[in-house]
Amino acid sequence: MLPQELLSLLALLCAFSASGSVLDEDDDYEHVLYVNLDNEIEGAAPGPEEAASCDCQREHSKWDKLFIMLENSQMKENMMLQALEELPRVDLQTLRAELSQLTTSLAGSLATVASHVVSQVEQALVRSREQAEGARRLRELEQGKILEHVLQLSHNVSARLGWLESAWRSRTERQEAALQRDGLGGSAGDSPLLSSVWQELQQTRAELRAAQRWADQRLLPAGCETALLFPMRSRKIFGSVHPTVGMALRSFSACVWLKVTEALDKTVVFSYGTKFNPYEIQLYLSRDAAVLAVGSAQHALAARNVVIPGKWLHLCGTWSSENGSAALWAQGELAASASAVAAAHSIADGGLLQLGQEKNGCCVGGGFDEALAFSGKLTGFNLWDRVLSPAEVTAQSAGDACGRRGNVVGWGVTEVLPYGGAQYVS
Repeated sequence: MLPQELLSLLALLCAFSASGSVLDEDDDYEHVLYVNLDNEIEGAAPGPEEAASCDCQREHSKWDKLFIMLENSQMKENMMLQALEELPRVDLQTLRAELSQLTTSLAGSLATVASHVVSQVEQALVRSREQAEGARRLRELEQGKILEHVLQLSHNVSARLGWLESAWRSRTERQEAALQRDGLGGSAGDSPLLSSVWQELQQTRAELRAAQRWADQRLLPAGCETALLFPMRSRKIFGSVHPTVGMALRSFSACVWLKVTEALDKTVVFSYGTKFNPYEIQLYLSRDAAVLAVGSAQHALAARNVVIPGKWLHLCGTWSSENGSAALWAQGELAASASAVAAAHSIADGGLLQLGQEKNGCCVGGGFDEALAFSGKLTGFNLWDRVLSPAEVTAQSAGDACGRRGNVVGWGVTEVLPYGGAQYVS
């Protein structure tokens, strides 16, 4: 809409123009039109005929044209204002759409770049970890070889000292016999020099034995690169074994290397149980004894005086259901044997095999007992579905123990998952 003052000014100009033309044609001042500021046209009242009839086909007067022009200009102004109002809105929507598309594109690009960077960082970390692990294993392998070499040298020196000690005693006995034969009396050991040499030999022997014990504690058994560490007795710490084949057995041989921190009345090395019988197979320690139980606690075989805390011990238990023959081997030597141990019994499949714990009660209300937990190290656990020969058992304890793997459970091949703080060490 045009301002009111502008409309009034236009109306006055038009009125003066029309009045001038009328004065030229007729000097009658009674027909002069007056326009007030409210756009009301004042003049002589129309006649009766003009009020009664309207000639729609007549030509528009200047006043009609003027008002038509004003209406057109107002319409154009409204259209222009509406267009001006719509234009920023359309541009804003377009700009918003473009910004949204740009944001989406940038987000996708950034996500791709970030994913690529993260992937590269993870690969670099994996490579670094593998390199560090490889370097650590190489260093530990070299240290292990050095320890083995030192241990072998100490054994050699110990053997030489034993030979020297034996030769010394033999010479001393001969000298004493010669002195007694010559009637001089006395003893060859009375010489201060000989006594000093003898004390040096004894001190050297003691130091070598201490060095051998130190090396034995830090070395894993021959051929074993890793061991499963149980840092303490806990009902939450154990190893879950997933056999390669089924556990439906009529005979078996189970071998393991262990170094126990402390053995109580019952310290479980490994156990296998089912829903109906949680005590199918158990190998456990009882103070200084190793015990193999098959079927139940009543069918057990014990080997006395074989367990030394803090020292590596190789145990093998064998059993056959044909006549119930069972045997326990310690350090490659037969420590106990018996017959009629769970004769005609069959080991059922579908149970749970664990290292360092037993699942007593198995199901409803059953669980682990802290007093039965193993603490120490285990390695080289292997299980066969047959009875090993004495030569095979000896080879297990003397040779590459972790390289000779069982066909039911093979150490380093069968999955053994540590839980609750148990971990692999090398």
